[in-house]
Parts: sequence; structure tokens; C-alpha cells
Amino acid sequence: MKISLNWLQHYVSIPIPPAELADRLTMAGLEVEAVTARYAYLDHVLVGKIIGIRPHPEAANLRICDVDTGDRTHCVVCGAPNADLNVKAPLALPGTVLPNGTTVKSSNIRGVVSEGMLCSKAELGIGRDHSGIYILDADQAEGVPLSEVLHLSDTIIDIGLTPNRPDCLSVIGIAREVAALLDQPLTPPAVHYPPTNGCITDMTSVTIRNPDLCPRYAAALVTGVAVAPSPFWIQDYLLAIGLKPINNIVDITNYVMMELGQPLHAFDCDCLDEHRIVVRTPAGENEKTFTTLDGKERRLSEETLLICDGKKPVAIAGVMGGENSEITSATTRVLIESACFHPISIRKTAKNLGLNTDASHRFERGVDPEGTLTALERAVQLMVEIAGGAPADGIIDEYPNPAPRLPINLDINQTNRHLGTRFAIDDVVHWLESISFSVTRIDADTIAVIPPSFRMDVSRPEDLMEEVARMWGYDRIETTLPKISADTGRLNRNFETKQQIKDRMTGFGFSEIITYSFIAKTACDRLDIPAGDISRRMLDVLNPLSEDQGVMRTSLIPGLLDMMKTNMSRNVKNLKIFELGKIFISNGQERQPEEIEMLAALWTGSRSASSWTVKPASCDFYDLKGVVEALFGSFKLENIRFSAMPDAACAYTRPGRTAQIHFDEKCIGRIGELTASVIENHDLKQSAFVFELNVDALIPLLPESIIFSPVPRFPAAERDITLIVDKYTPAGDILNDIFTRRETLVENVLLLDVYSGDPIPAGKKSVSLRITYRSPAETLSDQQVLTAHGRISEGLIHKFDALLPA
Repeated sequence: MKISLNWLQHYVSIPIPPAELADRLTMAGLEVEAVTARYAYLDHVLVGKIIGIRPHPEAANLRICDVDTGDRTHCVVCGAPNADLNVKAPLALPGTVLPNGTTVKSSNIRGVVSEGMLCSKAELGIGRDHSGIYILDADQAEGVPLSEVLHLSDTIIDIGLTPNRPDCLSVIGIAREVAALLDQPLTPPAVHYPPTNGCITDMTSVTIRNPDLCPRYAAALVTGVAVAPSPFWIQDYLLAIGLKPINNIVDITNYVMMELGQPLHAFDCDCLDEHRIVVRTPAGENEKTFTTLDGKERRLSEETLLICDGKKPVAIAGVMGGENSEITSATTRVLIESACFHPISIRKTAKNLGLNTDASHRFERGVDPEGTLTALERAVQLMVEIAGGAPADGIIDEYPNPAPRLPINLDINQTNRHLGTRFAIDDVVHWLESISFSVTRIDADTIAVIPPSFRMDVSRPEDLMEEVARMWGYDRIETTLPKISADTGRLNRNFETKQQIKDRMTGFGFSEIITYSFIAKTACDRLDIPAGDISRRMLDVLNPLSEDQGVMRTSLIPGLLDMMKTNMSRNVKNLKIFELGKIFISNGQERQPEEIEMLAALWTGSRSASSWTVKPASCDFYDLKGVVEALFGSFKLENIRFSAMPDAACAYTRPGRTAQIHFDEKCIGRIGELTASVIENHDLKQSAFVFELNVDALIPLLPESIIFSPVPRFPAAERDITLIVDKYTPAGDILNDIFTRRETLVENVLLLDVYSGDPIPAGKKSVSLRITYRSPAETLSDQQVLTAHGRISEGLIHKFDALLPA
């Protein structure tokens, strides 16, 4: 953001040098990147008198001028038609750098060496006239620098603004900061509405069809204007900050935008069908393209917000106007737009079109909706003063949903603790009020603060603390040591448990990955998640970085599969990865989403690294199941059970190779092999096994303290049992039944074999188990083991209608 010091001083007195002002602004959070003397180059441009003119021997349209600068005569090649004998004009000497970036050099022009350049106003950056050289008064002395002749002096301050400070994208915004920092009064421009001519509602109207994208739209109408070049003072200010003057109407809209920070647009009212404005998105195929003021045809998306008349688009809202309604020399009636558009909408439009303008730059960061009328009235005032004409009576102001301004409570003691300061409440109140904050005292240590409407970045007490620090000056805050408790602390249990889970998974040979919390809307489709599943309750991202990150994730599995694909593309076929992170389940528009901490892991490829002594074997369901069991075992959780998941609920994992993970009767996760469909949907070349655990549900189940189990003193006894059961009876149900019988001597149960086929009867299968018995108090006798084993065998035979092998 470039600021002219001369322009700035219209609104605030600056009693310090520019360099010191730059330091004060920088220490207040407005980093000054450069301070330059605007007209320094004019010191190298001298008043020259043409004392001789002769034709160029090699170019009919060029002439050779002898230019006297008092101490010597310069030979200059010039093509200006108004270069006449005895005329005085500016001569830029070799080495001069002009505002357009041109460096004047001694050049050989068709065989004649030109020792400088006779300049036009446009080349000198002091006007738009480039039809010929700038003719100076005849009484000016030769050799005097042009800076002294024109009495031009200005300093340009270039400020690198952060995106959260759109209020400073204007001269008055910077003036407000300067006034507060230097404790000087702020004098905003005097705005008064001139005499009116006719009622505006009889001449035009405004309709907002997308109030979510256009919270406010105001319009004024000025009739009888005369389009012409702007006066020098407007052109000069615009040129100072890098804007090109066009004509008085357009220049006024640009001037007010830079002065007050509110982008404006001027329409030729006679070019508007039905003489009205409609704010809407494209209506159909015939509005897929639009020609902007620069003469380029732009391709519009369905989300592009447009300013239309009664029949067609006339501007791309907040970005650029249309060629079909631009101001021309024939314009006599001007409709002025002063609006507030949704920042995200404008940012998307500007990005899609590849078109960044001064207006879109401001709208993207947020424009003060309460400043639209002030800017509109200011533009009308200047238009009547400079271009003539008269405004219509009244202003059209469509503002359907004014945003409330809520107070923020600020505790002074807390502010001092945060900043390491000892500010008094009176000082804090003074500083906040100096930058237009409304302050009310609640008690001796607390104030209620309402930020001004143009400070949309201030929404919490910490923001107010930052404002206090800025006004005092960051460099003036003393360095102090923080006050911290000397007590030894302990990590939060949730955090500690998560770290332990990560450590254990890493110990099992898995690599941790961290992926974005955003996924594509098609993620559930690619996982074959059925309609109505909780994973379908996705939360849309308002401003996604891309289509692949359009919603908040409802599962960690998509991230694992994307990482697997990335590794497969790099020929990494053996992969063990996990992620610990949150998923987000939408609870509708009126409620916050549910955030659940989850652990997910994926294993694909070989079980172990291959070598000349070991033939590689592919991992399987039981390998990953063993990891889950080892994870729970490391936390001393013993009541973990696996049960078959119903086929209809399996979704992305294969029926028959998917299990639910239970603690007691509560389901806390799932494990299984990915289906062939999911593998194909993600363009993968090999199968993989995954599990998901609800960490938020798991943590409360963990024991509060470490339970010590001594090494067994007495030997164990093992007994095998084989049962013939229905082929659809899950082996896991048999194991779970043994554990739930609470036989005190049972230490472990191991599934040895599941077999069907001859000689097992049709429709049956055999399940072989090994049960380990142990007593912590004595060595078990055969009779004790047989008695316990008999009770278990009888119970299983009875419950599962099982048979013992012959």
C-alpha cells in the first residue's frame, strides 16, 4: 500500500520526519517497506531553452534541437511537434530515471548522438498529456532543476500490510493510525450532499437476489455530467500511488477508493436496460462469458456474482466492470455503485478469472459495510464539483441483514499479565478510543469494548491486547522473565495416552503419517459407504483449497489409502502405516460437529523383509489382529473381544474377513481386509488390511494406574479340545464364551485349527482350541485341571450343540 505524505497530511498533522514516522508505523504493526522522495528524479531534469532546430538527416519525423541549460548546450533528438525555437522545456539529463522506469541515456539515434530527452508531462509523471513536450513559462531561468520550478515535493511511504488489516488499505485508514500514534486530531474529509434533482427511486432500483454474497448495495445517480480529464490535483494523487488517470468520473471513483477504502464503480446509466440494478449469479448458458473493461472475454462459473441490469450482466461484482456500460465521452448520467461483497466469493472469482484488481484486493480482505454510504456521498460530492451535473434526490441502500456489533470484555490485569506490562486502565481506554473503539467501564479492572465496524479482525480479548501493545509500541515493552510455577507437572492423561499409542505403534514397525483433515466429497463413494451411514454426514468446507479437500474427513482410511497409492507409485510395496487424528461428524447447521479422536492403521505387502534364508510371505488378517491385541495388551486391557461384523455393515472391508473390536459389550473399532472394489477405486495393485479404533472411547477404559502382575511361580497346564459345530458358528464366539465363564484357572485360550471336509459331516466344521490353566497359589493337580476342563467342555457342547470327534 503506497501512501502520499502530502495526501496523508490533509487528514492529520505530522510533526516528525518521514523516517521517524516510518519507524513508528513499523513498531505499531504496519511495516514500512520503503520511504522514497517522489520527485527526486526532477533534480536531474533541467529547464532548457531550444536555441536551434534542424532536420534529422536520416528521419523525416525527427529533428535535432540545440538545448541551452545555462552552462552548456546539449544536442537532443526530438520528435515532438511542438518543439519550436526559443521554447523552454524540461530536459532530462543522461542517468535520470523517469517514473515509468525509463533510464535516460546518451543514445545514437540514426547516426546522431542525443544527449538527453525533452519530456512531456506524461513522461515526467505529472500529468497525462503525451502529445508533445511540456512547454514551460518563458520567464524560467535555464538550468534550474524542475523540482524548484514546479515546487513539487512529496514522500511516498510503502507499507506492507498483512491480510488482517484491510482498514489500512486507504489514506484515511493510515491517517487514523498516525493520529493515534502521534496523539494528533484526525480530520476526515468533509462530506456533504449537494442539492438534488428528481427522486432516485423514480429513475432506478436495486434488487439483491443473493444477500449472502452481497450484504449491502447502495447506489446514487448523477445526471448532466461532462466527462473530461481530471484536474491536476486528482491526477497527481493517483499517479503518486501508482494509478493511471483515465477521466474525471473514473478517477473520482478511484480517488475515493484510495481515500476511504471503499471500492466504487460508475455505470453509464443510459447503457443499463430498464435503468435498474440486479445483483445475482449467472442465469443460464447465455451468461457463461462476459467482456470486461479491458476488452477481454471472461469465462464465468455458476458461482460468479454479477451486477446486472434488467436483461444482462454489466459488471463482475467486486472485480471489474463491463465494456457494455463503461463511462465514455458521451456519458451524461452516471449510476455510482458502493457495495459490500462476501470476501470468499470475490476471492474465488478473482482466482478463477486470473484477474486481480484494486477493488478485488479490498473486497477479498473485507470491506466495512458501514462505510458504503460515506464513500458514495463523497463520490457524488466530488462528481458534482468536478464534472458538473446534479444528483438525484436520495440514495438507494439495500442492507437486508445488518450485522450486530457485540462488546468484548477486557480484563486489564489479564492484559498486563499477557503483555508483561503495568498499564493503567485510563491509558488502555485512551489508546483504544484513539483508534475509534467504543469503550465502557464495567468495574475498576474491566472494560467492555465494541470494535468499530471497519475492524473486522478484532473479535476476542487477545485482539484488544494486541491493539494496546501496538499503541504503546512493541519496542517500548520491557523484556521480562515469564512467571511460571516451580511445581512439577504431569502430562494431560489424554495427551500422554496418545503419545503412548504412537510409541507402541512405532515399536510394532508402523510409520506414522499426518494427513490433511480435508478430503474429497467422493471419498465415501470410493469406500462404498452406504447411504445413511454416519460417515456420510460430512461437513462442507466453506473455502476449500481444492475439490479434493472439499469436506472434513469422517474417516482416517482415505488418508491411509492415498498414502498407500503414493508409496505404490514409488515401488514401495511393503507398507505399515498409521495415523492418530480427529474425524468430524456433522450434526446439522445449528450444532457444532462431533469431533472424535481415531487411530487407523494399514498393512500391505510382506509380513517381514525378505532375505536369502526367508521366503517372503504376505501379511494377513491375523497379523494385523495380533498388532491390535498387542496394543491392548500393552495397556493391560484383557477384556478385548473380536466378533464377526454383519455383511451389510462391512462397506469397505470384505464380509467374512471383517471383525468388530469390543471391550466388554462396547464396540470401539473394526478390523478387516479391504474389498477388491475399494482397491480398484483407489487404483491400487494389491490387497491391504486396516483397522480403526475410537481412541476417545478407549482412553476412559484404561486403568488409572499401572497394575503389576508378578511372574508366575507355578507351572501351567495345557489341554486341547476339538469341537464339531455348525459351519456358520464363528470360532470367536466359542473363545468369547470360554472367557465369559470366568473360570478362575483359565489363563489363555488359543485357536489351533478350523477344518471342514472329509471326514467332518456336511454343514459342519471342526474347531480345535488349546486352553492354558494356571493357579497363582499352587501347582495344579491333574484332577483340578480335568475338573475345570470338563466344565468348560460340557458348557460348550451344550451352548453350541457341538459334538466331540469320534
